[in-house]
Amino acid sequence: MDTASQTHPIGTGRTIIRTLAELGRILQHHDSVYLRYSRGYEADRDSTSRDGESGLVLPGLSVNPLTPEDWWTRPLEDWLARQICQYRHVAEEEDRCAWILTGTTVGRGPDCEPLLVDVTPLGTLHEGLLQEAVRIYGERFEAGKRP
Repeated sequence: MDTASQTHPIGTGRTIIRTLAELGRILQHHDSVYLRYSRGYEADRDSTSRDGESGLVLPGLSVNPLTPEDWWTRPLEDWLARQICQYRHVAEEEDRCAWILTGTTVGRGPDCEPLLVDVTPLGTLHEGLLQEAVRIYGERFEAGKRP
């Protein structure tokens, strides 16, 4: 096992991804990769998401896309940092981790986020990667800076 990877105690024991560059390499091997903040794959394996406002059960797991859109012309790490930071506050909830997955899209949630079934976990994002994303997002984006 290389030094960039190790077993994660939460979820499935999949690889821990330590840097945005490593995450970018994983994206090269899959058509679509998504991010989810939750208690991990084992906790989510037999469940779906629920809309917090309506209480409705959604037909799949709510996720955030990590694969950039075709119109994105900035560096991949900028896209990844932005996507990771969009729901970073969820990671601060008890027993939550950021993990990446693939799956089949079955719909869109109330915030237009993809809903997935038949998911395959790919790994868990290390806290250092999350901090790297926050740093890049703060340095390269105008989030919260415009009137």
